[in-house]
Amino acid sequence: MCVGIPGQIVDIVDASTDTATVEIGGIRRAINISCVVGVDEDRRSHADCVGDWVLVHVGFAMSRIDEDEAIKTLELLQELGEMQEEMDAMQSAEV
Repeated sequence: MCVGIPGQIVDIVDASTDTATVEIGGIRRAINISCVVGVDEDRRSHADCVGDWVLVHVGFAMSRIDEDEAIKTLELLQELGEMQEEMDAMQSAEV
């Protein structure tokens, strides 16, 4: 199963290589945005992508997503992580 993590493009590192910086949960990293820049009906430029929310998978922005959907997905992923921590704690607790 492949999981895309929502992130927001915060700047363009190098337009010639389609490299941008994305922020995911306060962490910034370089990703490739060739799948989302200038490929749809609105033909967005690199600069127009700054501020966009994208689904990131293995260093690539796979698609643009709505900000509300991105925030909901991040909240759900956080809840799942917290649930996993609780399940791990329950398994290791003495009965």
